[in-house]
Amino acid sequence: MKIRAFVGVAALSLLLAACGTSQSATSSAQPAAESADTVLKVGASPVPHAEILTFVKDNLAKQAGLNLEVVEFTDYVQPNVQLNEGQLGANFFQHKPYLDDFNKSKGTKLSFVTPVHLEPLGLYSKKITDVAALANEATVAVPNDATNLGRALKLLADNGLITLKEGVGTAATERDVTGNPKKLTFKPLEAPLLPRSLEDVDAAVINGNYAIEAGLKPASQALVLEKTEGNPYVNGLVVQEGHEKDAGVVTLGKLLQDPKVKEFIKSKYAGAVIPAE
Repeated sequence: MKIRAFVGVAALSLLLAACGTSQSATSSAQPAAESADTVLKVGASPVPHAEILTFVKDNLAKQAGLNLEVVEFTDYVQPNVQLNEGQLGANFFQHKPYLDDFNKSKGTKLSFVTPVHLEPLGLYSKKITDVAALANEATVAVPNDATNLGRALKLLADNGLITLKEGVGTAATERDVTGNPKKLTFKPLEAPLLPRSLEDVDAAVINGNYAIEAGLKPASQALVLEKTEGNPYVNGLVVQEGHEKDAGVVTLGKLLQDPKVKEFIKSKYAGAVIPAE
């Protein structure tokens, strides 16, 4: 009887141990299943970049196994600083000429991986409705970062307001202005401040995202608008060098070029933002 009792207890112990092992294995497997989605934190300007990312997050990311976190920034510096420091996995707010200049001036190693859309630069005013009416000695606000300043000056030159040194193109600075028949005064400002400057200046060259964010309609309200053909200022996804092939980056890059995203851009922004081809 004692032997039978011992065998019975031993068998029961083995059974309980087996059950316990199975339960433990199941429990440990659950977190892995729950965390199967790739997490990617992306810094973005509120409009249109964060809006586009939110569309991807709400409509496409989950099915693709991507847990997308969107962090909004209202300037052009911190998204690159935080990406370089590893606080972000990617950012989406800039074009490649701006990124190249930032890398050169700040010593960062960030890489442009996926073109998404173009935001045409425009000249706006609350005082006139025709560029020909811009007065002599008018004050024109322009972006103060190197790439967008050159871009703004080229826009003015393309529309006959100034002339630039031959061959300088979008690398122009105020020193490259060779003709200024209206004797315009240029007022360089941080790009986010340009829409508000319309109260104080005669006109302002404003980046597309800040124009939209301020309620301006580039397609109908810009006095002149940047041409899209051959335009190098396509905004896209940026990561640290060496992370271009990370799973989350590759997935998001494909989603940002999905036909549904292109259709969202076309329908929401009505020409103010143009999908990259």
